[in-house]
Amino acid sequence: MPKEFTEEFEPLLIKDFSGEKQPKLPNRSLVLAACAACIGGTFQFGYNISVINAPTTDVHNFINQTWIERYQTGIPENVLTLLWSTIVSIFTIGGLLGVTVGGTLSMKLGRKGTLLANNAFAIIAALLMGLSYPTGYFELLIIGRFISGLNAGIGLCVQPLYLGEIAPTAFRGAMGMGTSISITLGLLAGQVVGLKELLGKEDSWPILLATTCVPAFLQLLILPWFPESPRYLLIDRRDSEGCKKALTQLHGVSRCDGELEDIEKEKRGLADFKAKKPWELLCDRSVRLQLLTVVLLNVAQQLNGINAGILIDRLGRKVLIMGGYTLMSICCILFTLTLSYQSASPIVPYLSIASVFAFILSFGLGPGGVTNILTTELFTQATRPAAYIIAGSLNWLSFFFISMVFPFLVVWLEQYCFLVFMAVCTCMAIYIFFVVPETKNKTFVEIQNEFKSSKKARTVDAAGMTQLLSI
Repeated sequence: MPKEFTEEFEPLLIKDFSGEKQPKLPNRSLVLAACAACIGGTFQFGYNISVINAPTTDVHNFINQTWIERYQTGIPENVLTLLWSTIVSIFTIGGLLGVTVGGTLSMKLGRKGTLLANNAFAIIAALLMGLSYPTGYFELLIIGRFISGLNAGIGLCVQPLYLGEIAPTAFRGAMGMGTSISITLGLLAGQVVGLKELLGKEDSWPILLATTCVPAFLQLLILPWFPESPRYLLIDRRDSEGCKKALTQLHGVSRCDGELEDIEKEKRGLADFKAKKPWELLCDRSVRLQLLTVVLLNVAQQLNGINAGILIDRLGRKVLIMGGYTLMSICCILFTLTLSYQSASPIVPYLSIASVFAFILSFGLGPGGVTNILTTELFTQATRPAAYIIAGSLNWLSFFFISMVFPFLVVWLEQYCFLVFMAVCTCMAIYIFFVVPETKNKTFVEIQNEFKSSKKARTVDAAGMTQLLSI
């Protein structure tokens, strides 16, 4: 093998294939650190999305009452609808801003430090929304929801980054599922707390909206007991002692040496590196394929409208996400057919419901669980924060875009609107099959080398074809 290829594939060549048994369960401290990060991270995102649904009527009445007290007349229906839409949708604008600053903060304050500081936004938002009714200012709801979005955007950017960097290679997939699981639990918690039997009563809605501070206080109490990301400590801060202590606490004495060796390999490959800004990453040709992959995955994740931790580490990322998109394409076709022939048989409406559940299950098994993990794995320490900023920004923009466009698609295409999503899913499955490598049980350095080798192979093939055509 030529020397240049030997150097490039060195991490793969020296990898230990001796059959060393991988630990079956992660260290308890690692699991607790992940839970502490999730409770004030993506849990807040899910909670703030669902908790706003219960007090809809009560907030409408509050706005109308406040308008009458100010202007001695009832609020016009279109103005009321506009104000309520603003209260709900301003959350996405805050999220977009949050994700753009989250990556930068994670480089300045560290992953753990950013998560802790982010709780200040949740507490301020809870205070503003809780005081809106006593003070008679519905504008505080708009400001509070914007700040809640800012908190959620930072959490969605930094928490997966922290989980991906503290997890050992063998458990990176399962740990990455903490993001989607905590979002789901947040959605569930918001629905439960908003029940009429709890805080969904007419006079309790300010308290309900103010409960967003509870996860923030829990994280402030729990997360300080756990260490900063070992990768951030060694590569960004050059703190080797702090890195060793963090690895020992998170993985135990017996497992920390192997993880430390992987981090040092990555550090050697990034000698004298400087963390890239998003615009620098966009101009970096060496990671263009990884960036395109992450961009497409995040956009497609939102454009399809919607947990599999064990499966991710057993079957692999590529199989799950490609299979998920393939099954979602089939479900879109079935859903379109069942909607078109609703009156053909009494059983057809039930088949429509089954198609919806199958679509959601396929999403959860594939794109819903794997996308955030791949965003962590496809980049090294120098480019990962900027990648999260770009991916997160596009995720929020796609979220906003589909919420605006989908009602018009339904009007224009009726039941055939799902064929649009079928096309998106099919294109993503094809792209993943041909472009995205399997990352299961591979270090970050090995994944980077695989992308480099595939790029070099395409360059050689193109050069060979050019020579053939010129003969």
